[in-house]
Amino acid sequence: MVALSETARTMIRRLVADSADGATGLRIMVEEGGCAGLQYKLGLDTAAHEGDEVYEDDGVRLFVDPYTVPIIRGMTIDFVDGVESSGFVFDNPNANGACSCGKSFSS
Repeated sequence: MVALSETARTMIRRLVADSADGATGLRIMVEEGGCAGLQYKLGLDTAAHEGDEVYEDDGVRLFVDPYTVPIIRGMTIDFVDGVESSGFVFDNPNANGACSCGKSFSS
């Protein structure tokens, strides 16, 4: 399961509502890359793909591929909007290291 803060749910709802392609939820993926080996990739999607797990949190849908599921299980996602940076923030109990720039992690 992945948990969303109220701020993250609000932002995802806004992104889905504003999408021009009929998105119904947010896709979360983990891909190889970055200094520490893994990085998150997010994007809007119209539906689940075969094999996806679909999480719903207060009406917000998250689509997660089978490779990503065990890596993000138990993760909490927040959204911050500040002067220096804005974006989604991941608190992943399965991450055991991160690069110094904060763009990638290891698991």
